[in-house]
Amino acid sequence: MSQYKLRKVTDYLWEIPREGKMRVPGRIYATEDMLPDVTKDNAHIQVANVATLPGIVNYSMAMPDIHWGYGFPIGGVAAFDVESGVISPGGVGYDINCGVRLLRTDLKREEIQDKIRDVVSALFQHVPSGVGSTGAIKLSNKELERVLVEGAHWAVENGFGTETDLDHIEESGRLPGADPSYVSARAMERGRPQLGTLGSGNHFVEVGFVEEVYDEKLAQKLGLFEGQVTMIVHTGSRGFGHQVCDDYIRVMLKASEKYGIELPDKQLCCAPVQSPEGKQYYAAMACAVNFAFANRQMITHWAREAFVKALGLPPSRVNMQVVYEVAHNIAKLEEHEVDGQRKTLCVHRKGATRAFGPGHPAVPAAYRDVGQPVLIPGDMGRYSYVLVGTEKAMVETFGSTCHGAGRVMSRHEATRVAKGRALKRELEDRGVFVMASSKETIAEEMPEAYKDVSRVVEAVALAGISVKVAKLRPLGVVKG
Repeated sequence: MSQYKLRKVTDYLWEIPREGKMRVPGRIYATEDMLPDVTKDNAHIQVANVATLPGIVNYSMAMPDIHWGYGFPIGGVAAFDVESGVISPGGVGYDINCGVRLLRTDLKREEIQDKIRDVVSALFQHVPSGVGSTGAIKLSNKELERVLVEGAHWAVENGFGTETDLDHIEESGRLPGADPSYVSARAMERGRPQLGTLGSGNHFVEVGFVEEVYDEKLAQKLGLFEGQVTMIVHTGSRGFGHQVCDDYIRVMLKASEKYGIELPDKQLCCAPVQSPEGKQYYAAMACAVNFAFANRQMITHWAREAFVKALGLPPSRVNMQVVYEVAHNIAKLEEHEVDGQRKTLCVHRKGATRAFGPGHPAVPAAYRDVGQPVLIPGDMGRYSYVLVGTEKAMVETFGSTCHGAGRVMSRHEATRVAKGRALKRELEDRGVFVMASSKETIAEEMPEAYKDVSRVVEAVALAGISVKVAKLRPLGVVKG
């Protein structure tokens, strides 16, 4: 247990008062009964460590799905002044732009309930998954560079989806500022065969349905209704993003020393946003962000094909449309109000989701009057949530909220606990048909390895930084 004491601010917000070399206080959104999980792996110490970095604004924050991460906690949010602050690969994470896309259909649960095995099998065949999986697309270096600059736009231009899809993706599926000349040959080599693949770990394609609607007006705005069949795609930038992070960790270790940045933990290595190293990392990170946008767009295309093929229905009858897509691990230059003035900040969200409120120009026109959709997947045995961002999130958290359930067991511990259990059968008994590349993946990702996502969502709803719209329940899952 650390020396840091959590001070209660409200029933759902706790503060680590500024002490030592902390430049700002730390703040953790959580209900009181969640605190043992927050402190048991010392993730709150990482919140305090982030608070020591130069140029940090207001608070070092964490969402209720907080757990230990590389340098920054997962569930962490930190904004840095672009003139005096830093950018850190550890504040973005290794799986750059890991994210979630939600699709809706015109189908009702009873229309696919008896065919869910066929649907999941078709998805498993159409979407390459598992460690080291490679896709059906062969790219030259020049074409891959186009992907890194154009993101999901490249995918749509090449027949993987529609222009309408692009209107419903964070940043419209393309982060400006990408420059492939700052990406290593090794990253290109790792990324080239992996575009359009799900990968491994906690990544998945999930078919489910809307089990409960909390706000009918908001649900209608998002095109959702009770009993409606949905699909979630969760994956990121694969080996490409991992290599970009790895490359720039080495750069930033030297840069931290060069610029005299004192680090309580080397994993927080960073460089001033405006330094050559900071600008180069941002340009390379944006490439990985765009790789992930394109990756999810291509998986969506193949998932649509698999879905209609398995059901034997025309695409127009299924009518699978993108509700929205959010990024989890990213740093972005955004304008926010600080002490009554508009400032450009470098906002790091690591295992956190952007949750812009109503009226913000970055929210797609279709949702601008209600706020940005926020997608919070849970574990494969329980449920996921759809929310929207709020004005309060803009004021308190730089327009940010949680990203998922958050682990309570390491993958090693989950594998140990699962030993001897027939998890696939247990999930089927709960009405969820699962296919995965290996039994180990199902063990590592079993529901008990995660917090109950409903508690996480309740905490951000109570805090007013998101509004609940609907709850989704899984019927079938392809795990990476």
